[in-house]
Amino acid sequence: MKNTFFIAMAMSGLLFFSCKENTEDKEVAQVEIAESTDFDYNVEQFGDIKVLRYQIPGWDKLTLKEQKLVYYLTQAGLEGRDIMWDQNYRHNLTIRKALENIHTNYKGDKTTEDWNNFETYLKRIWFSNGIHHHYSNDKIKPDFSSAYLKQLLVDTNTKLEGEAFDVIFNDKDSKKVNQAKGVDNVLESAVNFYGPDITNKDVENFYSKKKSPDPKKPLSYGLNSKLVKENGELKELLYKSGGLYGAAIDKIVMWLEKAQGVAENQAQGDALGLLIKYYKTGDLQTWDDYNVAWTAATEGNIDYINSFIEVYNDPLGYRGSYETIVQIKDFDMSEKMSVVSENAQWFEDNAPLMDAHKKKNVVGVTYKVVNVAGEAGDASPSTPIGVNLPNANWIRAAVGSKSVSLGNIIDSYNNADSTGRLKEFVHDDTEFELEEKYGQVADKLHTALHEVIGHASGQLNPGVGETKETLKNYASTLEEGRADLVGLYYLYNPKLQELGLVDDWKKVGMAAYDGYIRNGLMTQLIRLNLGDDVEEAHMRNRQWVSAWVFEKGKADNVIEKITREGKTYYNINDYEKLHDLFGQLLRETQRIKSEGDYTAVEHLVETYGVKVDQKLHAEILERNKQFTAAPYSGFVNPVITPKMDANGEIENFSIKQPKTFTEQMLFYSENYSNLPVEN
Repeated sequence: MKNTFFIAMAMSGLLFFSCKENTEDKEVAQVEIAESTDFDYNVEQFGDIKVLRYQIPGWDKLTLKEQKLVYYLTQAGLEGRDIMWDQNYRHNLTIRKALENIHTNYKGDKTTEDWNNFETYLKRIWFSNGIHHHYSNDKIKPDFSSAYLKQLLVDTNTKLEGEAFDVIFNDKDSKKVNQAKGVDNVLESAVNFYGPDITNKDVENFYSKKKSPDPKKPLSYGLNSKLVKENGELKELLYKSGGLYGAAIDKIVMWLEKAQGVAENQAQGDALGLLIKYYKTGDLQTWDDYNVAWTAATEGNIDYINSFIEVYNDPLGYRGSYETIVQIKDFDMSEKMSVVSENAQWFEDNAPLMDAHKKKNVVGVTYKVVNVAGEAGDASPSTPIGVNLPNANWIRAAVGSKSVSLGNIIDSYNNADSTGRLKEFVHDDTEFELEEKYGQVADKLHTALHEVIGHASGQLNPGVGETKETLKNYASTLEEGRADLVGLYYLYNPKLQELGLVDDWKKVGMAAYDGYIRNGLMTQLIRLNLGDDVEEAHMRNRQWVSAWVFEKGKADNVIEKITREGKTYYNINDYEKLHDLFGQLLRETQRIKSEGDYTAVEHLVETYGVKVDQKLHAEILERNKQFTAAPYSGFVNPVITPKMDANGEIENFSIKQPKTFTEQMLFYSENYSNLPVEN
């Protein structure tokens, strides 16, 4: 599970980069920026996107062998970059290749509004790994005409025709993931996990017949395949060497084998060996074996996330999107925050859950603060700030899980942000001062509690199926909301001060509650177009959590809706009662998950998490017009380049920061395009 919390008012795995055989000899225009206090975190802004940079603290403390491991893992990640593009939409690679060819070869007037709009459109699809918005899932609309694009194609001798051309401008495939109630979610989603004629019923029928060899250890059916119909029969196309995406996977495997050769220890090397075997075979039992080994491999300074993992992009929650994150342990922060995982059993025992839904023995929960060294696939350019894996419930219960907070990513968000939007939406000076003083601490702690305690907590009732089967299209938002609620429940608790995590637990908790309600009921709406429903899983969960406690607390005026000079604010009058309400909702969400209660989750999400107050939404959008900062942020990756000695062996590395977003995207396309493009 990944946490896409938003830092302050900006709304708030391991990773791999890949390159061609001789990439180290190629240069992209870069500016070398040493780790320093005057580091420039901002790259550029376009559309609704702000692109940032991040540093890699701790790199110089690594041995050469550890640095090689990081480099090989980042290269492995980048080699699979095209997989994410193709998973997102069947024409993405064709469109990207054509538009990049235009950008590189056009010799005409580049001062016109049309050209500027063309460049912005290209940057937006780069950022989203395709033509659908990375967060709203809506198709990105170009601000230039089809006639202009046709002229650019002629001027640069570029081919783009048929459906791949038309879809840029028409209403076809308008949603990458359609989670609306009452529609065929698979049929109405443009995501390329299913053949064009596959329906919800097809998927449910196909996987209802799949039986795991050990029912207590259910395999993750559908995670690494595309479901299609051939001659009227349903068939899976496996992601593996020699199968679907085989050309890219073979490159991934090449770098993973190099990484295995410099593993820090036997456990880490064995886990990498199983990941390589999984990529070669596509076998889901090997995937589980790998996750067990990876979860248990907790020693060392380097870790990673790599493969087909999160299922948010599948409307029914079966298929994993490709992603990688490569991480270096933040030694000081990890030591400080280790008390969270060390006290996982206390948090479980004291949660407001039904006794039958509590784990009697919480095992193998580890938590680290890490610094990202590279990301790819679904984790880049838009990145999570926290991750808890593996996702299989039985592995969490029997073996444990790993949780990480991406420390340098969070720091970059915080250093690049401003307080203007915050001042506009806080109720009063007290709320503003709480956020300024305690907001960052509250955000970091919520991420930790969400990932470490939240996703690892609770258990399913005996005989209840996996949540993707029982809760279906509501599984992701229910799980994210449940983990949020665990964090919210404990953020206002003296235990945090007892553990030495905060100096004033009440004020940290108050800042956390203010920020969550403000975001869930108001500020996240700046991400939606007027008239839109809430569809993204995390946005839905923040709204249904906030709207539920607001409604249930009305009798006691726990949260007060205030209108002042035509502007709406939400003020928390009773933090103690709000804490109790979060506890009640946590108990109910865990019951829904434990019992597989589809009727209850449908009612919860559809009643509180989907529809938007249009009058309030219009007001929020109008108030937000004064701010130039984009509502979404993401990152370019530092470029790690090996330096070779006279014998062709790596003797050290340099790290440089990309100067522009465009240069990095074109460099990636030149060096990591491993999948064929349709003609």
